[in-house]
Amino acid sequence: MVTQDRAIRTRRTILTAAAKVFEERGYQAATISEILTTAGVTKGALYFHFASKEDLAEGVISEQDQQLPIPGRACKVQQLVDTVAVHAYHLQTDPLVRAGVRLSLDQQAQGLNRSAPFLRWGEIGVELLTTAQAQGELLPHVVPAETADVLVGAFAGVQAMSQATSNYQDLPRRVTSLLRHILPSVVMPSVLAAVDVTEGRGAAVHNELQQTRSLQPAAALT
Repeated sequence: MVTQDRAIRTRRTILTAAAKVFEERGYQAATISEILTTAGVTKGALYFHFASKEDLAEGVISEQDQQLPIPGRACKVQQLVDTVAVHAYHLQTDPLVRAGVRLSLDQQAQGLNRSAPFLRWGEIGVELLTTAQAQGELLPHVVPAETADVLVGAFAGVQAMSQATSNYQDLPRRVTSLLRHILPSVVMPSVLAAVDVTEGRGAAVHNELQQTRSLQPAAALT
């Protein structure tokens, strides 16, 4: 058990160091040597967990999925909003998420599979919108796959603008503006009136997730 815990910590240390280097340097300029120096681990330790720089980068990218899913909501439009809002919050606060997003958008990252995060977010959007549609939350003309695709693409653009102009400091405001423009074209007005799209929503959902996780060990003992 001790050995397993040490391996988990070492893997996390390597991913955190790689995230720092990838975020600062980009995929192409980053080197294994620089990541090793930043992590303070041996080459053998790194290659035990990751076979190559590409494998390491894909490990960083996949860390975005570790923040999901958020707690279920009766209103699936609210759940979709919360999923977007908390991801924006993690972009501001979690270096691993920031690095994963940068790698996903890095057009110089040749040989790296950058499609996985976009496909994953699209799947989440389609699932939530399809359920919302079945519950009567959406306008009649809505095609869930099309709306999910537009939302994922628009969010990618908004977060890229925020990173370039304010290092993500204005991301909650930009995400709120995005949702306020998109949602009225797809959501029933009576439903939309009760949906919280305020700038503090991401932080609130994050705190909810932290509280839920802190209770999980105690729940497992009961």
